[in-house]
Amino acid sequence: MIARWSALILAGGAGRRFGGGKLLADLAGAPVIRRVADRVAGVGFAEVIAITGAEDAAIARALSGADLSITPAPDWAEGMAASLRTGIAALDPDSEGVCVFLGDMPLVPLELCPPLVAAAVQAGYAARPRCKGKPGHPVAFTRAAFGDLITLEGDRGATALLAAHGDAVAYVETADSGALLDIDTPSDLAAAVAAWKA
Repeated sequence: MIARWSALILAGGAGRRFGGGKLLADLAGAPVIRRVADRVAGVGFAEVIAITGAEDAAIARALSGADLSITPAPDWAEGMAASLRTGIAALDPDSEGVCVFLGDMPLVPLELCPPLVAAAVQAGYAARPRCKGKPGHPVAFTRAAFGDLITLEGDRGATALLAAHGDAVAYVETADSGALLDIDTPSDLAAAVAAWKA
């Protein structure tokens, strides 16, 4: 089933809380965004697309040679919704669904991708991991969600959509805290480096 799905890596933000440049920060010898990209590219999706914005040229260089395509979001400054809209518009028209990854989350449990896809298909709209009672990433959306995703606005991502579709959204439980670990501050990066090396 994964082979008929797409993957989006959202990498359009400016990383202001980090002080800028967080996706290019070093994570055990490679930029954060490259770590994310290489891991996602190995899952077996039909396509992997990175959506860039604030640091388009630098991120493109960091992703040089990676097994994915790059699509800039011209209105990236609006927030995450702009990256999602750009990504959905860039998907192969035959894609049966999409798993959305965040460029600042290098340790998401990729083994959850097949059960997330299966759970999303069964629920009818979407599925996401849940760790210690908190929703995490990546999020799997079926084609039924594409029309909603392409109309999103602002910097809130798809959280409201998921809440609005209640029973059509499934959760896959995991004990892997990588589903929650995003890099927003230098201390987050230090935690990610420690977890990566472990």
